[in-house]
Amino acid sequence: MNLPPDLFSPVWHLLAWFLTAAIAVWGWRTAPWGPLREGGRVQVTCAVAVILTPLWSMKAGIKPGLDLHLLGAMAAHLTLGPQLAMLSLGLALTGVTLNGGMEWGAWEINFILMVVVPVTIARAIHGLVERRLPNHVFVYLFVGAFLGGALTVMAQGLVVSLVLILADAYSYEYLSTHYLPYFLLLGFAEGWMTGMAMTLLVVYRPQWVATFDDQRYLLNK
Repeated sequence: MNLPPDLFSPVWHLLAWFLTAAIAVWGWRTAPWGPLREGGRVQVTCAVAVILTPLWSMKAGIKPGLDLHLLGAMAAHLTLGPQLAMLSLGLALTGVTLNGGMEWGAWEINFILMVVVPVTIARAIHGLVERRLPNHVFVYLFVGAFLGGALTVMAQGLVVSLVLILADAYSYEYLSTHYLPYFLLLGFAEGWMTGMAMTLLVVYRPQWVATFDDQRYLLNK
């Protein structure tokens, strides 16, 4: 999505900057900086940002701020973990903004809604799958990656719509008719992309996937 700054009052921008600063401090203090260079993690973080920049630039929209495009948040979280996923998606957001695809005046709001919210949802879904379902590679891929990716983008659409309604940018009637239904289709595409990407990584480069453990998901299965 590309949320222009004029959809939100100064209070919303101030709140978004406050949350962005808090997330930055949390990420800096808790990110796994020590093992970052192990297993090509730096390259993977940069590669995710490079891949998502053109992916986010390819979007379809109906009105200002109501753009639809793939996110890649679940794939980034499964591969990098929450802190580095937010860093990578933040770099992608900056790249899209530098290319003129988004406005700098709303960077912080787009960061919260396109980076923090979906990665947080992805983290919650992944944690739920780990706690409630068997530790099996097919559960990891089909439930955690495919279904989790779809649910992440659909839940993010609900959050964005709620924010737009609370900000008086669009009405509930308009969003429920012309915006939210498309997230069902987008969710399927997101799930397919996430499942395919994670399957390839788990098979050929499992050392790049921070949340995947051979002994946990493959041993004695």
